[in-house]
Amino acid sequence: MTDTYTPPAVWTWDKSNGGQFASTNRPIAGPTHDKDLPKGAHPFQLYSLATPNGVKVTVLFEELLAAGETGAEYDAWLIKIGDGDQFGSGFVGVNPNSKIPALEDRSGATPIRVFESGAILLHLAEKFGKFLGKPETRPEMLSWLFWQMGSAPYLGGGFGHFYAYAPEKWEYPINRFAMETKRQLDVLDRELADKPFIAGDEYTIADIAIWSWYGQLVLGRLYNAAEFLEVDSYKNVMRWATEIDARPAVQRGRMVNRVFGEPETQLHERHDASDFDTKTQDKLAAE
Repeated sequence: MTDTYTPPAVWTWDKSNGGQFASTNRPIAGPTHDKDLPKGAHPFQLYSLATPNGVKVTVLFEELLAAGETGAEYDAWLIKIGDGDQFGSGFVGVNPNSKIPALEDRSGATPIRVFESGAILLHLAEKFGKFLGKPETRPEMLSWLFWQMGSAPYLGGGFGHFYAYAPEKWEYPINRFAMETKRQLDVLDRELADKPFIAGDEYTIADIAIWSWYGQLVLGRLYNAAEFLEVDSYKNVMRWATEIDARPAVQRGRMVNRVFGEPETQLHERHDASDFDTKTQDKLAAE
């Protein structure tokens, strides 16, 4: 940075500041408009977008269905955060924090809301008794799940924002968050040196959570930063990310609520397994 910023005595909101996603941020909570959420026929109603946090949940749903859990059928409704859908009264009722993903579990007598991607993963994994690992490795799995939830803001809100989305490129924050992102990749690389998955021998929700951010990062899908961060040097992370990426359920899950990239990678909404058919993909991508 060339200019020194002197903080004012009292901070005020400058709506013109914030870069590409400025319209999605504001210093107050609550709805900005009345809008009911759509409801489908399945036990789970997901309101999301295929950001890394959204991908976590759709991957788990597809993994549960692939594992034979027919009770995990879900409707995935698109939330266009650039249009402010997350500030509608219906969405705020499911997630008062106005962030995707948000889930309404209607599988019981009384619908319940679940928000925060890690909470949704844990809720679904416990409900179906899948992807939790062995009892003796569950503390390790939970540690890595919470590690991801605490680390992702440094990657997305820190490195991703200043490197890819900020209105100006500033050396200090890019260097600061690049350093932290590389430290986190090194943490993962060392852990994955002698085990197939992050908590041990079994694929768990911790892998799903971490892959959605760091796996997609090393595979070149986030921030166009793979070369800048020298991700190829993290051999163990790359091996792990590539193996998870090859899972059919992961390939389906990362398509759901996706409205960017190549048309064949997009499935704007998902209401049935048949929605993955080519004709349905083409129809939705053309909307």
